[in-house]
Amino acid sequence: MANHKSAVKAHDKSLKNKARNQSILTKIKTFIKKVEACITGGSSVEAQSAMRNAESEIMRGVSKGALKKNSASRKVSRLTKKVKALETK
Repeated sequence: MANHKSAVKAHDKSLKNKARNQSILTKIKTFIKKVEACITGGSSVEAQSAMRNAESEIMRGVSKGALKKNSASRKVSRLTKKVKALETK
């Protein structure tokens, strides 16, 4: 454990940030799973709606600092590609 008062505070802060980031990332994963469930279900309209919500949530994660911009863009791109492939079927 930390020996200095400032180090103890920094450790406490890192734990709070970790909890917040885990919450945000879990929420993002849930939205991604919803999109993938719609894709496997074959519903193009539902997949597009879920995709809009997922993209919004992913970008919110970027603004909160839980996810890097390029990582978020990659996730959105891959999901969008899957949804577009569903439309062409």
